[in-house]
Amino acid sequence: MANDSVFDVLLFDLGGVLMDFAGFDELGRFLPGTPTRPEIRDLWIRCDAVRRFERGEITADRFAASVIDELQIGLSPPEFIRNFVDWARAPEPETISLLGGLGDTYPIAVLSNANELHTPLHRERFRRVVGTFYFSDEIGHVKPDRAIFEHVIHDLGVSPHRIAFFDDTPMNVEAARELGITAHTTDGIDELRARLRKLRLLDRSSAARPDRSSDAARPRRRSRSSGPDDR
Repeated sequence: MANDSVFDVLLFDLGGVLMDFAGFDELGRFLPGTPTRPEIRDLWIRCDAVRRFERGEITADRFAASVIDELQIGLSPPEFIRNFVDWARAPEPETISLLGGLGDTYPIAVLSNANELHTPLHRERFRRVVGTFYFSDEIGHVKPDRAIFEHVIHDLGVSPHRIAFFDDTPMNVEAARELGITAHTTDGIDELRARLRKLRLLDRSSAARPDRSSDAARPRRRSRSSGPDDR
């Protein structure tokens, strides 16, 4: 199917858009007091150890020990890591089907703040329907840093306004827009599907088909941050 869209690439965040990130709910079980989910999210985003781990600057053990100390979590580092790995949930079959259908027409890419524990899981779970992965721990920058979006634009080799980006965090969307990327705030797969339909990016016939993940379209350039599974 020819791509006559105004976009050359569809770029997606993972947690909160293409998959469920259970961290904020799970973390609340171990924090002192009874913080609300927005408060937990804010604590996590502001935690220095989280950002350093997502930039690939510290090991998993150092990350766990630092987060436990900073947030006063009542777990040992090994216990925290075991819980942390499970926070990144596998995508639903309908999400894989949606991406497989979109991939008939559009190159599909992912941009996610991730880490050495979650990145291999993400790549394995989405590799059949995603052409290029951009993970913060492999690039060395995190959203909403300007540098990570500049990296993506340069690597894809397309004009920023021809990249459609979907993220559930407003500050990431605003940062992308400042560089000319056509960015949209979407929270969850239902909201994403509605936005895709509104933008006329969703080919209902192809997106409704069974998973054709082996035929997923590839962006015109490969990400230098892609691992062996993506070559």
